[in-house]
Parts: sequence; structure tokens; C-alpha cells
Amino acid sequence: MSALDQLIRLHRWRLDELRRHLTDVEALAAKLEEQRRRLDTDDKREQSLAGASAEAAFAYPAYARQLIERRRKLAQSQSEAAEQIAKAQAALAEAFQELKRYETAAANRVRQQQRREQIRQQQTLDEIGIDRFRRQRRDSR
Repeated sequence: MSALDQLIRLHRWRLDELRRHLTDVEALAAKLEEQRRRLDTDDKREQSLAGASAEAAFAYPAYARQLIERRRKLAQSQSEAAEQIAKAQAALAEAFQELKRYETAAANRVRQQQRREQIRQQQTLDEIGIDRFRRQRRDSR
């Protein structure tokens, strides 16, 4: 296995790792979005309960303060996850381009080897043809 093949293998592995990381971060972002939806649903339910009962209406302001803080932290986490996704996508794109450079170099190397082999084969066939021509001329004299 040539050094170029090893580099390609290494970069494919790196690309796979970056894809897995991006998938993990996207899954985290989806979980955070689901938590935000649950908070919204819980808030609506608590608001309706607070409107129906005087005791619940008394406790709702404390719940609302806690809910506001949870939403703030959740929004911050979602923002951080979005940044991580953007960074992971950029790293993935860069790794993909680098892998393609190595694969292109390997393909060029193979084409060059094939071309050299074709030239060598053609030279061999030319030598055979020249030898045959010389024999025919010599035999015809």
C-alpha cells in the first residue's frame, strides 16, 4: 500500500468521524428543540390551570420565573449547538475537499501508470513489427 493510499484511507476515516460528530451535534440540537416545545406545552397547560384555580394562580408567578430562566438557558444551549453545527459542517467540507485532492492525485497517478504501460506495450509491438519487417526484407533478398 502506497503512502498516498494510506493518506486516502486516513482522510476517509477522518471524514467519517466528522460526519458522526455532525450527526451527534444535530441530534443534540433536535433534543434541545424538543425540550423547547415541551416547555411551551407545559407553560400553556400551567396557564390554563392558573386561570381555573386561585391556588394555582398564586403559584404561577414562581413557575413563570423558573420557566423564563429555563428558556433562557435552553436558548443559549441551542445557540451553542448551532455554532457547533456550523463549525462541524465547515470542518466536514474542508476534510471532504482534502480527501478529494488525495483521491484526484491517486487517480492521476493510476492514469500516468496506465499511460506508461501503454507506451511500453506500444514500443514492444513496434519493435516486434520492425523485427518482422527486417526479417521479411532479408528473406526476400
